[in-house]
Amino acid sequence: MGLVIKALIGALVVILIGVLSKTRNYYIAGLVPLFPTFALIAHYIVGTERSIEALRTTIIFGLWAVIPYMVYLISLYFLIGSMKLPYALLCAVVCWSLAAWLLISIWTRFHA
Repeated sequence: MGLVIKALIGALVVILIGVLSKTRNYYIAGLVPLFPTFALIAHYIVGTERSIEALRTTIIFGLWAVIPYMVYLISLYFLIGSMKLPYALLCAVVCWSLAAWLLISIWTRFHA
Protein backbone atom coordinates (compact mmCIF):
# COMPACT_ATOMS: atom_id res chain seq x y z
CA MET A 1 0.00 0.00 0.00
CA GLY A 2 2.92 2.37 0.73
CA LEU A 3 4.07 2.09 -2.89
CA VAL A 4 0.62 3.12 -4.15
CA ILE A 5 0.61 6.19 -1.88
CA LYS A 6 4.09 7.19 -3.10
CA ALA A 7 2.97 6.78 -6.72
CA LEU A 8 -0.10 8.93 -6.04
CA ILE A 9 2.05 11.63 -4.44
CA GLY A 10 4.34 11.54 -7.47
CA ALA A 11 1.36 11.85 -9.80
CA LEU A 12 0.00 14.78 -7.78
CA VAL A 13 3.37 16.54 -8.03
CA VAL A 14 3.37 16.07 -11.82
CA ILE A 15 -0.19 17.45 -12.00
CA LEU A 16 0.83 20.40 -9.81
CA ILE A 17 3.77 21.15 -12.11
CA GLY A 18 1.47 20.93 -15.14
CA VAL A 19 -1.11 23.24 -13.59
CA LEU A 20 1.50 25.76 -12.44
CA SER A 21 3.15 25.79 -15.88
CA LYS A 22 -0.12 27.10 -17.35
CA THR A 23 -0.53 29.95 -14.84
CA ARG A 24 0.70 33.52 -14.95
CA ASN A 25 3.43 32.45 -12.51
CA TYR A 26 4.57 29.51 -14.67
CA TYR A 27 8.16 29.77 -13.37
CA ILE A 28 7.03 28.42 -9.97
CA ALA A 29 6.72 25.04 -11.71
CA GLY A 30 10.53 24.95 -11.59
CA LEU A 31 10.48 25.21 -7.79
CA VAL A 32 8.13 22.29 -7.10
CA PRO A 33 10.58 19.49 -8.04
CA LEU A 34 13.16 21.03 -5.74
CA PHE A 35 11.14 20.32 -2.61
CA PRO A 36 13.65 18.35 -0.52
CA THR A 37 11.72 15.07 -0.47
CA PHE A 38 14.73 12.84 -1.05
CA ALA A 39 16.97 15.03 1.09
CA LEU A 40 14.53 14.58 3.99
CA ILE A 41 14.66 10.82 3.52
CA ALA A 42 18.47 10.76 3.21
CA HIS A 43 18.97 13.03 6.23
CA TYR A 44 16.59 10.97 8.34
CA ILE A 45 18.28 7.71 7.42
CA VAL A 46 21.82 9.03 7.91
CA GLY A 47 20.77 10.82 11.11
CA THR A 48 19.25 7.70 12.64
CA GLU A 49 21.75 5.11 11.40
CA ARG A 50 25.00 7.08 11.67
CA SER A 51 26.48 9.78 13.87
CA ILE A 52 25.56 13.45 13.96
CA GLU A 53 28.98 14.14 12.42
CA ALA A 54 28.08 11.86 9.49
CA LEU A 55 24.81 13.78 9.10
CA ARG A 56 26.72 17.07 9.12
CA THR A 57 29.06 15.73 6.42
CA THR A 58 26.04 14.67 4.37
CA ILE A 59 24.56 18.15 4.73
CA ILE A 60 27.80 19.84 3.64
CA PHE A 61 28.04 17.52 0.65
CA GLY A 62 24.44 18.41 -0.15
CA LEU A 63 25.42 22.07 -0.29
CA TRP A 64 28.16 21.26 -2.77
CA ALA A 65 25.74 19.04 -4.72
CA VAL A 66 23.92 22.17 -5.84
CA ILE A 67 26.81 22.79 -8.26
CA PRO A 68 25.90 19.97 -10.71
CA TYR A 69 22.31 21.23 -10.74
CA MET A 70 23.54 24.74 -11.53
CA VAL A 71 25.68 23.28 -14.34
CA TYR A 72 22.54 21.56 -15.67
CA LEU A 73 20.50 24.77 -15.58
CA ILE A 74 23.21 26.96 -17.10
CA SER A 75 23.98 24.48 -19.89
CA LEU A 76 20.28 24.03 -20.65
CA TYR A 77 19.78 27.79 -20.73
CA PHE A 78 22.38 28.14 -23.46
CA LEU A 79 21.67 24.89 -25.32
CA ILE A 80 17.97 25.59 -25.92
CA GLY A 81 18.98 28.42 -28.23
CA SER A 82 20.94 26.16 -30.55
CA MET A 83 19.23 22.75 -30.57
CA LYS A 84 15.87 21.07 -30.23
CA LEU A 85 14.59 20.72 -26.67
CA PRO A 86 15.00 16.92 -26.32
CA TYR A 87 18.65 17.14 -27.42
CA ALA A 88 19.28 20.15 -25.21
CA LEU A 89 17.80 18.29 -22.23
CA LEU A 90 19.94 15.24 -22.97
CA CYS A 91 23.10 17.34 -23.29
CA ALA A 92 22.27 19.20 -20.07
CA VAL A 93 21.88 15.85 -18.26
CA VAL A 94 25.29 14.81 -19.60
CA CYS A 95 26.70 18.09 -18.26
CA TRP A 96 25.08 17.36 -14.89
CA SER A 97 26.53 13.85 -14.90
CA LEU A 98 30.04 15.12 -15.62
CA ALA A 99 29.78 17.79 -12.93
CA ALA A 100 28.45 15.22 -10.43
CA TRP A 101 31.26 12.81 -11.28
CA LEU A 102 33.82 15.61 -10.83
CA LEU A 103 32.27 16.64 -7.51
CA ILE A 104 32.32 13.06 -6.20
CA SER A 105 35.89 12.57 -7.39
CA ILE A 106 37.10 15.73 -5.67
CA TRP A 107 35.06 15.06 -2.52
CA THR A 108 36.39 11.51 -2.09
CA ARG A 109 39.95 12.71 -2.62
CA PHE A 110 39.74 15.32 0.16
CA HIS A 111 37.20 13.71 2.54
CA ALA A 112 38.08 10.01 2.37
